Amino acid sequence: MSQQQLGRGPLRSDGTAPEPGGPTEAARFVGWLGSLGCAAAGYAVFQFLFGVLPDSLGGAAARYLVAGVSGIGTGVATWLAAALVRARAVTAGPGAGTAVVVAPAAPGPLPQLFAAAYGTLADKVCVVDDPDRGRLTGWSHSLGENSPPRPTSVGTAYGLHIMLDFGVPDGRLRTGDLVDTLWRLRLPGGGWSARSQGAEARPEVTALVLGALARAGASGERLTEEVGRCTAGFTRELDRAGRESTHVVTTVLRGLLRAAPDSTVLPVLREALVDGAISDPRREHLRCWSYRLDPPYGMPSALHTAQAVVALDRAARVLAEPEGAGARSAREDGVRWLLACTSAAHTRCPDLRNLREEVRRPRTDDPSRHEVLNVRHFTASWVLRALMTPGAREVAAQDGLEEAWRERLDGAAAAVWAGQTDGIWSWGRSDSSELRHPMWMTYQGLSALRAHAVWMYRPDE
Repeated sequence: MSQQQLGRGPLRSDGTAPEPGGPTEAARFVGWLGSLGCAAAGYAVFQFLFGVLPDSLGGAAARYLVAGVSGIGTGVATWLAAALVRARAVTAGPGAGTAVVVAPAAPGPLPQLFAAAYGTLADKVCVVDDPDRGRLTGWSHSLGENSPPRPTSVGTAYGLHIMLDFGVPDGRLRTGDLVDTLWRLRLPGGGWSARSQGAEARPEVTALVLGALARAGASGERLTEEVGRCTAGFTRELDRAGRESTHVVTTVLRGLLRAAPDSTVLPVLREALVDGAISDPRREHLRCWSYRLDPPYGMPSALHTAQAVVALDRAARVLAEPEGAGARSAREDGVRWLLACTSAAHTRCPDLRNLREEVRRPRTDDPSRHEVLNVRHFTASWVLRALMTPGAREVAAQDGLEEAWRERLDGAAAAVWAGQTDGIWSWGRSDSSELRHPMWMTYQGLSALRAHAVWMYRPDE
């Protein structure tokens, strides 16, 4: 999204200002006079004076002397005047010495977009009185579902994230009601799961909910208890499919960095993520990520590389344990891999295609059958977030890739913007013309655009 779209005036993504205007009329006139040459001006004065001075002025030699000195003085004065005006025109720029009244810039589209999104979410919030859990206030997985809406853990957690970003401008929605609902949706044995996962807690959903609750100021005691349950079950022995999934590991890592930054599991997950990086011969053998962290890895993926870069960058800034050389090198390679995209149109390049994947786990009650979680990914929002990390800017500056970085950053931002209508993002179904409006996609779109607007803000320009 350009600076003009953000309502910031004529600034460009490279931070340069518009070119100054041309010289004034006076500067052009004196410059023209000076272009005649000091010799020509001086000679004209010499001829004039020599013709008008009387013969009685000490003879011809005296007339020549007076006319010559006057001509030379005139030539020098003309040259100095032209040089002075030109120097002032160059150094002062347009409008020097003139009071310029600048009309207030019109607001960009983001305030209107946020207001429209908030209005839709306030209209679509569902309140259900559950006989076992009490009053539930939140959102289902997608807005406008055909079945009667009912708050879910995933939809309400993302809705809470959105409200925390917005700051809840009025009383139509209350974060306290959303927090209470998430605690009431907790499974009997602790933890949370997606609607399709049944009654067994899953670490990626639990970490998502815990991250939202931590942002909302939930009790540290209650969070610690749930974090312990989540990490105890997220091992290779108990959840091999989850530990092999880049999506699951990065989701758990990000959520726990919010809810329990001192957890001893976080350095272990960071190391597993680094060890799961692969080399891509098509992009200078730079390391990147696929959808799996263990063999068989699968093809390199911009989505999963961006998710890994975001998680590793956040871990580097939050964890007390310093980032090792291996983790730093893998993270920086991931940024370079994203910048190595060769597509000419970065708003529609293959790296920004939305993806979907399945996380298949054996059911604990019947290992011969599998629980399948369908996961959809808003790729452009992840690439935008990865390129906005502090580490990405450092890599671009170190490697002299700032131009490529700006192009891909602007392209990802434009792709995120293009996916919404009145602040709500849509996911098209491949089997029909029906559009879904998942809460997670709207959160990722709004959050990415808000972060981009804050990141691009330059009050002194």
